[in-house]
Amino acid sequence: MKILNPATNKLIKEVGEDTKSSVTEKFEMAKAAHKSWAAQTMESRLFVITKFSELLAKNSEILANDLTSEMGKPLQESLNEINGAQKRITFFIENSKKWLSENHVHTDGNTKEVLSFDPLGVIANISAWNYPFLVGVNVFIPALIAGNAVLYKPSEFATLTGLNIAKLMHEAGVPTNIFVPLIGDSRIGEVLLDLPLDGYFFTGSFKTGKYIAEKVAHKLVPVGLELGGKDPLYVTDDVNDIKQVAGAVAEGCLYNNGQSCCAVERVYVNEKVYDEFMTYFLPEIKNFSTGAITRPTHLDFLDSQIQDAVSKGAKVLIGGKKIKSDGNYFEPTVLVDVNHNMKVMTEETFGPVIGVMKVKNDEEAIKLMNDCEYGLTASVYSKNIDRAKKIAGQVDAGTAYINCCDRVSPYLPWAGRKNSGLGTTLSYLGILAFTKPRAWHIRG
Repeated sequence: MKILNPATNKLIKEVGEDTKSSVTEKFEMAKAAHKSWAAQTMESRLFVITKFSELLAKNSEILANDLTSEMGKPLQESLNEINGAQKRITFFIENSKKWLSENHVHTDGNTKEVLSFDPLGVIANISAWNYPFLVGVNVFIPALIAGNAVLYKPSEFATLTGLNIAKLMHEAGVPTNIFVPLIGDSRIGEVLLDLPLDGYFFTGSFKTGKYIAEKVAHKLVPVGLELGGKDPLYVTDDVNDIKQVAGAVAEGCLYNNGQSCCAVERVYVNEKVYDEFMTYFLPEIKNFSTGAITRPTHLDFLDSQIQDAVSKGAKVLIGGKKIKSDGNYFEPTVLVDVNHNMKVMTEETFGPVIGVMKVKNDEEAIKLMNDCEYGLTASVYSKNIDRAKKIAGQVDAGTAYINCCDRVSPYLPWAGRKNSGLGTTLSYLGILAFTKPRAWHIRG
């Protein structure tokens, strides 16, 4: 496999790929080793995960450089991602024992009713390239803590990072046949789908997630899908500081080049503050520093969404085209006079292209925010918290942001609705997701 730098399209490195036979062999090894890992105490597993987090901190500059070189995000954003991953790991370390411990839930006469949790077994973690540390730790950290073996397939666009993660895992003390990296493209993913695994956890597009769910449905094993979004944001007419809001919205749209499932992709602005909002919003977009687009083929996709919108009456106020360069660069773009007949307002963009639409009132904003097949996040900006909660509460999305956007906390569940996913990561629900409950009825 050739690893290319999206900023230059020059070769970084060539790495060996797995094959069907090597994946099958590694699965058999993980299956054989799983019970010994599950039999270890929770404390011993937490100890090695703590060591892994320490190694992330110790090697953060090297890890960030590799991530930036193969994925294209600015170096500071790579460092921020590693720091964020450590915070999530800390959450799992501090909370897993509480939620996974045996729990005496009730006594019925002389019968004790007790709940305990067993690991699923050997699971697949088919991960993503846009935040390989963050979306990775959502899955493999709680899975390992719970006693599972993990077949970890990083995206082919984050291969070096995936190998770095595996190296540090093994250095921390996780056995090589318990956290197992599998290198390759979608063909390796196909092999995993054919193996008798005990769970599948995928982060990526709706199309691929739906395919995975259908392909493994007959196995009746847990499937977790963290999929895409077309996340809307509404600016009401009563915000306190429209300039500050415009800056926050711009960052929500363009952080990581818009290559985030929870990036703001649709902006609705109350007509009473629309002109003032745009006065501040456009300079923020112009001044935002973005990195390279990770996948070269995505440049044409972004261009196609813009052309579709323009052909239906939209206007390009900023950007709108590829940047002439050896790398994969696209101008941050703002479209106005948009509507929901345009793909840019209904289909996931996953890039620095934003549609801004003027609305008459809250009711119109709610209707438009719900007019989408995705349901990951929704944001409302208003000085009236009750009003904002009433609006956001009517939008069918797994996460509601009030006067903020594009943030994730390990204390709250990350769960998409509609085409945005299936199952939950993060929070105590994301700890229990990698277990199967056992009910005990004990007399005597």
